[in-house]
Amino acid sequence: MASAISGRPLRFLTSRSPKHPPHKWNQINNSANASVPALRFVVPNLHNPHPLPLRPPLSLCLPPLLPRPPLSSLLGPCPPPLRHSLPLMTTSQAAASDSSQSSSSAKTVRLVIKGRVQGVFYRDWTVGNATELGLKGWVRNRRDGSVETLLSGNPDAVKEMEQRCRRGPPSAVVTGLGVFPSTEDPGTGFERKQTV
Repeated sequence: MASAISGRPLRFLTSRSPKHPPHKWNQINNSANASVPALRFVVPNLHNPHPLPLRPPLSLCLPPLLPRPPLSSLLGPCPPPLRHSLPLMTTSQAAASDSSQSSSSAKTVRLVIKGRVQGVFYRDWTVGNATELGLKGWVRNRRDGSVETLLSGNPDAVKEMEQRCRRGPPSAVVTGLGVFPSTEDPGTGFERKQTV
């Protein structure tokens, strides 16, 4: 079928003749080749006497115009970097500050963070920041979509961690933060707990 079509000449003729209605395909006979019909497309009011040069058709196998995404974006998200706003303490400084603190000067609070805070590394970010500030306690997801954390330590460090939790990691969107005083035992370090 394709060879029969490719062997036939295909002609497009234009005409301004009033005999032929505009925008219609007409079948005409050639005197040179009466057995092969030619098609004529009639376009009214063509004012350009010079035909446009024919352009080769675009190839469908062109290379993509957009660059390929980097491999790192295909591998998924990675934990966000920690924000450093307080000077880092060495382990000897942290141990000295822990031993010099009395239990009466330590502040313990429970935070409930709401918004887009699950699936954005909020708990890992909290563990890193709390450890950096020398705080004790834990963090966990809740089934209602919020994150809950217990913070205990130097009152200034607890206040700084509250401010950091209001912002959260870069991918988080915090819409609410509840701060509640607590007498719960924070434990010896800062840990990530299971969802409740």
